[in-house]
Amino acid sequence: MKFFRKAAPVAILATAALALGACAQSERDTGTTGATNGGGASGGTLTFGAAGAPKLFDPFYATDGETFRVTRQIFDGLLSIKPGTAEVIPGLAAELPTPSADGLKWTFKLRTGVKFHDGTDFNADAVCKNFERMFDQNPAAQSSAASYWSDVMGAFKDKAADALYQGCSVTDPTTVVISVSRPTSKFPTALSLSSFSMQSPTAMEKGNANDVKAQGDGFVFPAYSQNPVGTGPFKFQGYDQANGTVTLVRNDNYWGEKAKLDKLVFKVIPDESTRRQELKAGSIQGYDLPNPVDWQGLKDEGNQVLVRPAFNILYMGLNPKKNPKLADLKVRQALYYALNRDQLVKTQLPEGASVATQFIPDTVKGYNKSLQPVPYDKAKAQQLLKEAGAEGLQLQFAYPTEVSRPYMPDPQKIFEALRTDLEAAGVKVTVVAKPWNGGYLEGIDQGLFDAWIVGWTGDYDSADNFIGTFFSSDQNDFQTHSQPWGKELSDKLKAADAIIDPDKRAAAYEQVNKDIMEMYLPGLPLTHSPPAIVVGPNVQGLVASPLTAEEFDTVTVSGK
Repeated sequence: MKFFRKAAPVAILATAALALGACAQSERDTGTTGATNGGGASGGTLTFGAAGAPKLFDPFYATDGETFRVTRQIFDGLLSIKPGTAEVIPGLAAELPTPSADGLKWTFKLRTGVKFHDGTDFNADAVCKNFERMFDQNPAAQSSAASYWSDVMGAFKDKAADALYQGCSVTDPTTVVISVSRPTSKFPTALSLSSFSMQSPTAMEKGNANDVKAQGDGFVFPAYSQNPVGTGPFKFQGYDQANGTVTLVRNDNYWGEKAKLDKLVFKVIPDESTRRQELKAGSIQGYDLPNPVDWQGLKDEGNQVLVRPAFNILYMGLNPKKNPKLADLKVRQALYYALNRDQLVKTQLPEGASVATQFIPDTVKGYNKSLQPVPYDKAKAQQLLKEAGAEGLQLQFAYPTEVSRPYMPDPQKIFEALRTDLEAAGVKVTVVAKPWNGGYLEGIDQGLFDAWIVGWTGDYDSADNFIGTFFSSDQNDFQTHSQPWGKELSDKLKAADAIIDPDKRAAAYEQVNKDIMEMYLPGLPLTHSPPAIVVGPNVQGLVASPLTAEEFDTVTVSGK
């Protein structure tokens, strides 16, 4: 999940889409068993506290976690993720796809007997219509609305030669072949992302799904974006904007194991302390990202704090173009030795956090197990600074305000710990603090800081999604292409990404990770932190996801 990804303001062309709004408020119980849908076994109603309102319900244009939390229950993709892991498994594809020898054509065998919520058949023709819909975007959508397609596929139909996607063809009703321009670890792995979910061609055509219009700094989306139609275990019932509730109901015609819940309600509660109070009162049965300082208190109240495996990295970025002293490898190594990261983990991060040895967590293929953490050694740091002629190094160091991230629960406290270590080694730190969405992210993008702290939560299990994103581009925040070794590193990353065999690709990334840490050290990977999700004592069956991509079809809520 890209740290800089910011959802744009949204307006909706049609208000008729909100006609179901009142339905969301009609039966917001607190866990008692309700009427069953279609005579199936009842699993009750779960009301989940959301930190923000969904921007829309078309996952193709979505960029924010609160929207994806809802759409993930409504839609399926060709590929899915094994619950509790980052492992890619078949979804609407009956099995994992088969590549051609050159990795340019991928054959997908599809499940049979699947229908969209509106009764439209899911088949090979529907798959190709989805891909052609995603590929054929107008300039407004291309500008940033369809950002996940742009990030993964690179270009749209009007610049087809530049795109990773090169077409979808129907072999028979249960077989499609998707062509790409080059072998890459992004494909087909990225098809597990919610943005690439399969949607009803009938509903998209009726709702003019691609009719996106620019409006100021945001977009106006068509009526379809408020009337989602997928194949998933839950169906959309309504969005009551006045009461901040989205209501889903069980899809009794689901192709797989039916959802156990009768109803799933997402209630928007922006303030975390209010979410905790409502959990205690029983008006909601769970919420995401509880503050680590509250974990024990939540447990003491009888709640279940489910800690996810860490799938993120907190790092200290360095900009040698802004501060030429940082171009010296010895200076970068000195800064690393100066940081007491063991103490940082113990004092500032939640239980289960760990010191990083590289820029990817150990849950990602390509992680190099042979790398050991760089130890805290103030004397070594001072020695290296002296050898580099950088004693008394001046370092403009920035941190964000008005934000909390899974990898960075309290940015100011983390910053102060790092600053204290650096100053103890003789580095003279100039402090810069800016709001996360009020100059900080823009400052990183524009190269305004010598050093900064930020992080990344992976979108899917791919080393390229981490280190490829960080260091491949000519315009990356670490300014690696301003360094003599920048192109060499980029070439290594692109070569690893192009390997078709997954085991050989993982081995190549292990070597690149070793080179990054020992030869280049463009930035300083700090820690990995496991975020949590909390549910009440009467909730069973929720499986915590390292991708923060929980599915609620396995959940039941017992009566009180």
